[in-house]
Amino acid sequence: MLPDHDTLVAFAKSFGLFYLIAMSLAVLVYVFWPSNAKKFDAAKRAPLDNDEDRP
Repeated sequence: MLPDHDTLVAFAKSFGLFYLIAMSLAVLVYVFWPSNAKKFDAAKRAPLDNDEDRP
C-alpha cells in the first residue's frame, strides 16, 4: 500500500527541517572548533597580506 500525498509531504517537510538543523549544527561545530582558528585567521588577513600593488 502506497502512502498518500499528504503523508509524503509531511515526511518531506519534517525530514528537510531536521536535515537543515543538522547541517547548521555541523557548520557551527566546524567554525568554532579550536583547531580551525589558525585557518580562519589566515583567511581573514589574506587580502591585507598581498604585496602586489596592481589591480
